Amino acid sequence: MTVYNINLGIGWASSGVEYAQAYRAQLLRRKRVDAKFIFTDFFGQDTLADLTRNIGFEDEEIIWLYTFFTDQKIAPITYTLDQLRKDVAGNITREEREGKIVRFFYEEQDFFLTAYLRQEDQDLVHRVEYVSRGMLIRKDFFTYMRSFSEYYTPRDNKAHLYLRRYFNEDGSVAYEEVIDGENSVYCMPDAILSSKDEWIAYFMQHLQLTAQDIVILDRATGTGQAVFANKGPARLGVVIHAEHYSPNSLTEQTILWNNFYDYQFVHADSVDFFITSTQRQKEVLEEQFARYVGKVPRVLDIPVGSIDCVRRSEKRKSYSIITASRLATEKHVDWLTKAVIAAKKHLPELTFDIYGSGGEQGKIETIIKEYGAEDYIQLKGHQDLTEVYQNYELYLTASKSEGFGLTLLEAIGAGLPLIGFDAPYGNQTFIQDGLNGYLLPFPQVEDEKEIVAQYCQAIRIFFSQENRQAMQEASYQVASKFLTYEIEKKWLDLVEEVAQ
Repeated sequence: MTVYNINLGIGWASSGVEYAQAYRAQLLRRKRVDAKFIFTDFFGQDTLADLTRNIGFEDEEIIWLYTFFTDQKIAPITYTLDQLRKDVAGNITREEREGKIVRFFYEEQDFFLTAYLRQEDQDLVHRVEYVSRGMLIRKDFFTYMRSFSEYYTPRDNKAHLYLRRYFNEDGSVAYEEVIDGENSVYCMPDAILSSKDEWIAYFMQHLQLTAQDIVILDRATGTGQAVFANKGPARLGVVIHAEHYSPNSLTEQTILWNNFYDYQFVHADSVDFFITSTQRQKEVLEEQFARYVGKVPRVLDIPVGSIDCVRRSEKRKSYSIITASRLATEKHVDWLTKAVIAAKKHLPELTFDIYGSGGEQGKIETIIKEYGAEDYIQLKGHQDLTEVYQNYELYLTASKSEGFGLTLLEAIGAGLPLIGFDAPYGNQTFIQDGLNGYLLPFPQVEDEKEIVAQYCQAIRIFFSQENRQAMQEASYQVASKFLTYEIEKKWLDLVEEVAQ
């Protein structure tokens, strides 16, 4: 029994989808459930093992579509410059090195190669470009072996990629990808596949899925149809990672699904279950299917994050406020800063610490300086906040869209009341209006003056409460539903249901 999780790509700055997968991998690994995470995009600039290790995956959990049909393992780079010197025939007449780039010149053959190192201070080779008589002819890509090679020919005075070869550990060719611009033909030992869609279908068939397996589709762009058609007897689940419809296009008769989920929703009869990260989104999705489709699919709410325990403190700083997020435009930390400045006139002991970094940092610094707020508003940068939240009395968020909101969960896990917009779905999940914080009206128009005034008023109301500890306890109560063992149980219940 295996849980197969299908995604497209991954990068150094991964999205919430990849972090949700990494969290899922951790839970399933802890409970000894066999899980594989499949990536279907092509990676040329980085090694997949580096990218997946970076956010907590283990190598044996990863399947890369492009090496699945070889006997290669997912592994980091160990191929060295010394090995390259030995493997390339000819007399090296000159070497040059600058940063991560190393060049070997073979002047007798009118040939040179350029090696790109994994890191500047290491001799580990990620890829090598071969240039003969001034023209690029080949690129080799390495892990612990030559993983694949690209072949080029001159066209319109440019190097034109026409072929990739993927290798087995013994150096034999496992298969070839013939390339013409954006189109590829995959030449397998037993088949010629004229598109990536056909190739993914071929891949799905070779997984040899059984009725005890689960296929979870995290991203479906370019893969959904092939997965749906070739899942065999396995159970199929679809994870909803974002807002699933366009609120601005909603009418009494019609709904416009998010393009990323439209295919899955239209073919919901083929889906065994959908997964949302919050109970509120589950309710909304079920209501919309009932109204617009006339049939409600099975929807599970399984959070994409959890806390191992709640954290208590007897030393909270009085009148202290915290926020933690990327300092990005959509987080509107500038509004929060101005609201605290306004509230300070009525609450002279007020302090505000801002954790995080990003492009809006300069703007926020300017606001702080303009209002002379340096003594009570501090930019703290990016830090591990595990043992920090519980030192404060109140958490602020001004995001208008938070599908889950891990920082919100961490905040209530430290007993912090929250103030934020009545926005789907994180705020609606973690803020119980009047009990552990305040939900402010969702702004249809971004009237900054009005929004700042609303936050200022909510801050003043909160600190006017004589028994703020009751709101802290209410946050702990909400957080108790998101303890790690509770989320593990939800995944185990799903896995055991399929295994029966």
